Amino acid sequence: MNEVDRTPTRRPSRSPREYPQRYPRHPTPAATASPAGSGTAPGPAPEGGRWGSLGPVGLVLAGGLSVQFGAALAVSLMPRAGALGVVTLRLVVAAVVLLLVCRPRLRGHSRADWGTVVVFGIAMAGMNGLFYQAVDRIPLGPAVTLEVLGPLALSVFASRRAVNLVWAALALAGVFLLSGGGFDSLDPAGAAFALGAGAMWAAYIVFSARTGRRFPQADGLALAMAVGAVLFLPLGIAESGAELIDPVTLALGAGVALLSSVLPYTLELLALRRLPAPTFAILMSLEPAIAAAAGFLILDQALSATQSAAIALVIAASMGAVRTQVGRRRRTEALADLPQGN
Repeated sequence: MNEVDRTPTRRPSRSPREYPQRYPRHPTPAATASPAGSGTAPGPAPEGGRWGSLGPVGLVLAGGLSVQFGAALAVSLMPRAGALGVVTLRLVVAAVVLLLVCRPRLRGHSRADWGTVVVFGIAMAGMNGLFYQAVDRIPLGPAVTLEVLGPLALSVFASRRAVNLVWAALALAGVFLLSGGGFDSLDPAGAAFALGAGAMWAAYIVFSARTGRRFPQADGLALAMAVGAVLFLPLGIAESGAELIDPVTLALGAGVALLSSVLPYTLELLALRRLPAPTFAILMSLEPAIAAAAGFLILDQALSATQSAAIALVIAASMGAVRTQVGRRRRTEALADLPQGN
């Protein structure tokens, strides 16, 4: 009699190449998403009460709106608490909420597990810190557009297909338009911070996938968020001091954390239960446009026609790269399903 396999099964985690994941302005449940390119939703999910009536696409769009309007609220809070203070409040509040909800187990993890989650937390903290430094200097729409180049570059390089040169060229054309031929229309330091945030976003994607393979559910995310909060706390105290515990500042910072991390994470978790991961990734490509709209409506940051065209080019490049990845994966899976000869 064959011995029964008692190896515990684990849900598939998303590959680092499954671009894009959200940044913890918008962390995504990397460990629980269905594999990209499967072409099927992960299965029906509970309606999630009132939120379920939005439908999966509506949930994703609502999460994107929450993230970018949370970022706009953060910009309005910066004169009171500073960029580093706002990041500290966001990370600390989000970490507390996630730790209370997930209650991750601390024992039973290897040194490699802890090393992975610490690096994930560093990438998360760096991504948030650099992004908030960017939006403190340049409009929200251009900042997100430059930041999204990090995951886009990761997707293009990981694919290694000639067609991705087209998407890279489109993205570079968008950056050239956005920079006015030399970033004359944008603060150079702000643009550099946004590009740095994009590089950290790419690192976040890689280590998010690795953390998802080592920790169940969202435990790794909660622990990494706590690491990022601990790292940023001294910086926030040094910049803002007692202002961090001012009731108004604390309330606004909690609002930023809920809008930029907790709420979008919940909405996307519900959406990914019923939405194919490739569709989710394409919807994420719309974030620069959502950010531009949030900047205009809340911060009165109007964009020129050239900047709007630049954002459109980067969005097109992002969507094209995602679709190329999905098409390649589907063809690979189709070939693998063909009968094999003896």
